[in-house]
Amino acid sequence: MEMDYEVCIQRTLDYIEENLHERITLEGLAELACFSPFHYHRVFQFLVGESVMEYVRKRRLTHAALRLLQSEDKVVDIAFDLGFQYHESFNRAFKKYYGRSPREYRSAIVHPISLHQRAYLNINRYTGGMNMDMKLIKKPAFHIIGYDLKTRNTDGENNREVPKFWQHYIQNNLGAQIPNPLHQNQELGLCTDYNTTTGEFVYMIGMEVAEGTQAPEGLSYRSFPEMEYAVFTTPKASEENFTQSIQQTWVKIFSKWFPDSGYEHNGKVEFELYDERCYGKDNKQIDIYIPVVKKAVKVK
Repeated sequence: MEMDYEVCIQRTLDYIEENLHERITLEGLAELACFSPFHYHRVFQFLVGESVMEYVRKRRLTHAALRLLQSEDKVVDIAFDLGFQYHESFNRAFKKYYGRSPREYRSAIVHPISLHQRAYLNINRYTGGMNMDMKLIKKPAFHIIGYDLKTRNTDGENNREVPKFWQHYIQNNLGAQIPNPLHQNQELGLCTDYNTTTGEFVYMIGMEVAEGTQAPEGLSYRSFPEMEYAVFTTPKASEENFTQSIQQTWVKIFSKWFPDSGYEHNGKVEFELYDERCYGKDNKQIDIYIPVVKKAVKVK
């Protein structure tokens, strides 16, 4: 049964706005959206553009900034009213975001315009323009050695850092340091170790190896269990448009495929597979592997 993801996420956006003074949790918002917590985290990120708890934090700080300017309320009262349990944690968060303490902000003549606007979803935002090939497969347990990049899906940071990471990997022929890869012409760009509170995760570039292979110094070894994956092939693209094609495919998977698929992201790991189709300057493609599980039917 098709779900209107925009309606589900907008429902939680409205709830956030009306309950900034209450304790808000990822699990509670996911239940409101009728998603599993991790799937909700990923859908929210793709539709809104940042992690859900980062969005909540920025909206609270925006409300705090406006109250500092428009009222004479005590700083400590503003902090508690907006869900901060400790005055000190509010001061730290406010100063990190605005570059000055709440008291300094209130007394300043000029105020930074870092007001994080409330999000509203456009249900026609991702219509048309791309076709995707998809298949469901069961991939056996696998093991990978490679290089780690710690990044965040906040403010587009990962979309800037990951392409640079690949460029560094290719220019320095870092794949040659991976011992005894099982597939010489296959490299994985893998996302794992998600922190749903901060939006941080590890992006790893590596190659599959035999179980127990020793990772050289400076490289990481990880193992992943057998899982079912939805595998999407990106449309053919020139070298110039290749990165954009990959990023657009990710967005369309979460905004178009998942809603009527009957599946959810299972939260373990996801990766991109790069092989001979990436060579040359034209008709470049990759496969995107997303681990999935059948969506549980809620009995009322």
